Parts: sequence; structure tokens; C-alpha cells
Amino acid sequence: MHSRLKMSVEQNYIMIKEVFFFDSYAIVEIIKGSENYLKYANAIIIITKLNLFEVYYGILRESTECDADKFLVEYKKYVIGYDENVIREAARLKLEYRKRNVSMTDCIGYCIAQKWGVKFLTGDKEFEKMENVEFVK
Repeated sequence: MHSRLKMSVEQNYIMIKEVFFFDSYAIVEIIKGSENYLKYANAIIIITKLNLFEVYYGILRESTECDADKFLVEYKKYVIGYDENVIREAARLKLEYRKRNVSMTDCIGYCIAQKWGVKFLTGDKEFEKMENVEFVK
């Protein structure tokens, strides 16, 4: 699935959904029901276990373990793995943008988005002007 679009047929209608790599910020905004992220609520989501950890931790900090577990059950189905090439690319990206203080998790996510040919959905200002980014605050 290296395409940005996925088509499905439901009741004689063709539905096209866009595919995005959601960074942790985007996941939180979707969960909160942020108006700026409503149009992405039905997108096909790609994330890593690192994003699961970041958001789970944030929910634990702000809410309950029960809420965090509900999140984990719902979002673990969107997790994809990555290989050593993504690790290499992400490390180079983090080194290149070290003055922007980009996170390791976001560097890995951005490189996965590049590899899969999908946009990296984020509200993190460090990625605002970068290629292949859907920046939404």
C-alpha cells in the first residue's frame, strides 16, 4: 500500500480515503475532537509503537489508566513496523535538524511517511515548512 489513497466500495458508492502518518500531536487532536482535525477523523492512519507510547503516557498523566487502555486497544491496529533503513534516515534527519529540537519519534514517523509515500500529519512547528507535511495547528 504505497498509495496515498485507498478506495472501497460501500453500497454502490466509491469512497476514497486519504492515508496519513499521524504523529502523536495529531492523534491527541483527533482524540480531543479538535475542530481543525475533524477532516482527518476518517483518514487511514499509520503510526508506530513509539506514538502509542507517547500518547498512552500523556493520557495516563492527564486522565486514568482505563482511558489510556481504551486508547491502546483502539489505536494498536494502526501500528506498522520499520527497518534499519528508516532508523538510519531518521537519525540523519534528527542530526540535520538538531537545532530545531525534533523528537526521535517524529523523525522516525516522518521517514516512514516518506517511505510509504504518504503525508506526515502534525501540528509541530518544527515540521511546518518541510516537504511532504500536512501541517495543522
